[in-house]
Amino acid sequence: MPGPPSDTYCHAALGHEFHGPYHDEEYGSPLRGDDLLFERLVLEINQAGLSWLTILKKREGFRRAYDGFSLERVAAYGEADRARLLVDGGIIRNRLKVDAAIENASRILEIRSASGSFADWLDAHHPRDKAEWVKLFKKTFRFTGGEITGEFLMSTGYLPGAHHPACPVYERVAALSPRWMS
Repeated sequence: MPGPPSDTYCHAALGHEFHGPYHDEEYGSPLRGDDLLFERLVLEINQAGLSWLTILKKREGFRRAYDGFSLERVAAYGEADRARLLVDGGIIRNRLKVDAAIENASRILEIRSASGSFADWLDAHHPRDKAEWVKLFKKTFRFTGGEITGEFLMSTGYLPGAHHPACPVYERVAALSPRWMS
């Protein structure tokens, strides 16, 4: 079987130092942990206007700066933490994106309190098409437009399209039963 077309992420990621491991091991695979889902949401928000490669290169900086993406810790951030983040060269220093991360951590904790977990909340709203998801995310979270929401949901297995059917990773991800396949 021929490989994925040259205009796909699957093709572009082949053998790439940063894209390759993300594509092969994470992209499109279902996520369940709230901190992991929060990490992906923060990374997708920070990618807006930038390349995904920039975000992947700064990923460890984000993990360090945002206390391993601990929802409880980030939700408790105050002005000193916000100021610290805005001068941290290891992340994207954008006030709107920093504020969104802090606010969204609080909102996910509220979701957890009402629904059991962020993943359970996502499951309860599945299935939806992209437009319906975008509307829900815009109502629920900060800094979540169409591309951010779509990529977040595709990268976590809630929307199709992460892998081309000719991609060798497609079958592995399909075996994990992502929500979009149910």
